Amino acid sequence: MRHSWVALPLLAALISASVPHATFAAESRRTAIVLAIESNRDSVVNIHGQKLVTGDDDAASGEQRRVNGMGTGVVVDARGYIVTNYHVVEGVRRIEVTMASGKTVSATLVSHDPRTDLAVIKVACETPLPVICIGTSSDLMIGETVLAYGNAFGYEHTVTRGIVSALHRDVEVTRTQQYQDLIQTDASINPGNSGGPLLNINGEMIGINVAVRAGAQGIGFAIPIDKALAVVTQLLSAERVDKTWHGIVAKGGGQQGVIVEAVHRESPAETIGMKAGDVIMRIGDNAVRCQLDIERGMIGHKAGDCVWLTVSRSGAEERLELPLAAARQLSMSVDERSWLELGLRTEPVAAAKVQKLQTRYRGGLLVKEVRGDGPAADQGIRAGDILVGLHVWETISSENITYVLDKAREENLGPLKFYVLRGRETLFGHLTGDTIRR
Repeated sequence: MRHSWVALPLLAALISASVPHATFAAESRRTAIVLAIESNRDSVVNIHGQKLVTGDDDAASGEQRRVNGMGTGVVVDARGYIVTNYHVVEGVRRIEVTMASGKTVSATLVSHDPRTDLAVIKVACETPLPVICIGTSSDLMIGETVLAYGNAFGYEHTVTRGIVSALHRDVEVTRTQQYQDLIQTDASINPGNSGGPLLNINGEMIGINVAVRAGAQGIGFAIPIDKALAVVTQLLSAERVDKTWHGIVAKGGGQQGVIVEAVHRESPAETIGMKAGDVIMRIGDNAVRCQLDIERGMIGHKAGDCVWLTVSRSGAEERLELPLAAARQLSMSVDERSWLELGLRTEPVAAAKVQKLQTRYRGGLLVKEVRGDGPAADQGIRAGDILVGLHVWETISSENITYVLDKAREENLGPLKFYVLRGRETLFGHLTGDTIRR
C-alpha cells in the first residue's frame, strides 16, 4: 500500500511534466501560416447549387443539362453579405452556402458585375458572422508568400501555399470573359476555389481567386483586392442596395480613416457641411478604413434615417448627424461629372491647333487637371494631353463626354478606350471608373 502511495505521485509528476512540453511543442509549430488560416477560417464559406448549361453537342438543338456548381465566398459584412465570383452564382436556381460550422443556408443574389466577374450574395444570420481581414494589393512583392483558401474540387476549406509569381497579368478565359491586371500565383487554384481569398502571410486578403490556366500547372490568378474593393463598394452601395443617397465620394483609406474626395451638390452630406478633405473615422461605433466601410455603415437604413459620423477636421474630431435621402438621379454639370467619373478637367481646343499636330482629328479637349486617384491618373493621362476620343466617339466638346458616359451606363460598355495626343503622338488606354460601372 505504501509502495502504491509513492508511485502515484511520481506518475502524476511525470504526466504533468510532459504536458507543458507537448503544449510548447504544438505552439512552436503555430507558424504565421497557421495563424493566418485560423484567423480567417470562419469567414470563408462554400457555395454550391445547380445551374442549366448548354453543352457543345447540344448547342445546335438548344438543349440544356443541369450541372452542379461550386465555388467559394468571403464574408465582408457581419450581417451576412458575402463576396464571390459572378460565374459561381450565375444562373444558379438556388444558391446554397455552407458555413465553416457545417451549417448550410440559402442565399440571395444582391448585385453583380459581369464584366469584372464579381457578385455579392446575402445569407440570413441570427448572430453576426466573422468578417474576412482585408489588406491591400498596392504593395505586393513578387516572390512573397501567399495562401489560397477555398472549396477546391468540393473539398471544403482547402489551403494551398505559393508565391506571387507576377503582377498585372491580362488573361482571356473565354471569348466573352477577359480579366485585366490580375495577380499570378503558383499556389494551387482549382475548380471550386473561385471567389475565395488569396491571403498574405499576415492573414490579410490581398486578392480574390478567379481563374486557372487550362492545361498549365502551377499557374493561378486572382483579382487584386484594391480593384475588387472598388467594385464591391459599388455593388454594396446604399444607393444600390437600399435606394438611399448620402452624396459622399471618398478615396484611399487606412487606420486613420478615409478622406472625402468630393461631395455631391444638394446632397445630404453637403447639407450638414461635409467637404473635401474631411476624414471619416467612424460611422456609428464602427471604424472606417476603406470606402467599403462607408457603404457598409449606410446600408440597412431607409430614407429619413440619420447616421452618426465621426469626422476629423484640422486635427479635431467632430460628430455629424447625416440624414439619408431617397436616391435620385444626380444633376451635375459636365465638368463635375468628368471630374468625378473620369478624374479629368478639360477645356475645348481649337480644331486648327489639333490638326496642326495630327491632321486626322477634327478637334479635342485639353486636359487641364488630373485627379490623383482617378481613372485617368491610373492610366497615365496628364495635364497638357489632348483627349481626342472615348470608345468609338470623338471628343470635341464637353458634351461629347456626357454622351459617352451615358452610353457606358446604358449599354454596360465596360472600360472605355481613350485616345490622347501628347505632342504629335497618339496614345491610348482604357478608363475604368467606379461610376462608369454603376
